[in-house]
Amino acid sequence: MSSAQTDPSRPLVVWQAGVAWDGVTGTDWHLVNHLSRHVDVLWVDPPVSIVTPLRARQRPALRPRLDVVAPRITRLRCSAPPFAFRPGLDRITVALARAAIRSSLGHLEQVPEAVVSTSPLPALDVVARARRIYFATDDFSAGAELMGKRARRFQQIEQRRVREADVLGAVSPEIVARWAPVEQPTFVLPNGCDVQHFAGVETAPLPTDVSLPRPIIGLVGQLTPRIDLSLLEAVADAGMSLLLVGPRQVDFEPQRVRRLLERANVVAVGQKRFEELPSYLRMIDVGLTPYTGDAFNLASFPLKTLEYLSAGRPVVSTPLPAVERLAAPGVRTAATPDEFVTAVRSTLAAQVAHPGASEELRSFARRHDWSARAATFLADTGLDRDLPGVRGAGR
Repeated sequence: MSSAQTDPSRPLVVWQAGVAWDGVTGTDWHLVNHLSRHVDVLWVDPPVSIVTPLRARQRPALRPRLDVVAPRITRLRCSAPPFAFRPGLDRITVALARAAIRSSLGHLEQVPEAVVSTSPLPALDVVARARRIYFATDDFSAGAELMGKRARRFQQIEQRRVREADVLGAVSPEIVARWAPVEQPTFVLPNGCDVQHFAGVETAPLPTDVSLPRPIIGLVGQLTPRIDLSLLEAVADAGMSLLLVGPRQVDFEPQRVRRLLERANVVAVGQKRFEELPSYLRMIDVGLTPYTGDAFNLASFPLKTLEYLSAGRPVVSTPLPAVERLAAPGVRTAATPDEFVTAVRSTLAAQVAHPGASEELRSFARRHDWSARAATFLADTGLDRDLPGVRGAGR
């Protein structure tokens, strides 16, 4: 194992993430980065099949690997058999992950206060006497087919995590309500935003791969079946510049996406590091949250909406419950392509009429900063008891 960095005087939390540390910068990554100001974190990547590196002509890592990836955050990577979570093989995968975590804890010479899983796949019973927290960052049962899983089996797996947990939480009340009735304490913790990271948007370096006339309408996020492609097509059909920032799922409407990207008024720059996003948000005049209205999205809390606001950018979104609960200034909702284009045009007109509105949006976003979300997580899970200055800070 490689080096690791923890402080025995600080509580340790094992965080079994739904994505790899260097994968999509989502809820896990943001929350852990802010939690690490108060606790040490052992971040556990999802196990990777030993076949995956072979496909890239790389040598598989047969032994668990520990690396310090940020102050007070140590990353654990471990391997799994092919088809890791198929029936029968999933028990082997869980056993291997459990052994890797316990071995890593011995290397760190710390006993964790809690084990957190943000996906139904990792088991919570990996460490004796640690508090078990299942924190769902999405409605995994509703989105099972989107993730290439069988919905019924995913529901069964999630029910195991619900039974194992001492505390249950999720990013939306819709997810928590689906578990009812349960005896454990529950909490809802919506996604947040990194206001400080986007504070310098107006002076960020201009990207070299965007040459579109203003105003520019932008989508920052993954281009997957969660996105209502007809809304993006409508914006492009209306002659507005459209900037797409984020990875693309290759099997998502390949012909329609290809035709969209071939238009002169559409630019897709692919996935960018979180550090680069201020430059692209500088180019965007209106941010889009064009989600479809399926059950998976209706229970979600899109990160992008608050990130647009923290950059001082108004938003046009489909009418998701999380967006409506947010009740944020500068956010318009629309469901159909025609309504969506009308909302975008109205938003652009409002920008001209009220050029100082950006600060109001940033001020609203500050109330939802990840630092407050982290403090609330510690309080809701009872992990703030031995942390002076944290109790109640997120409320």
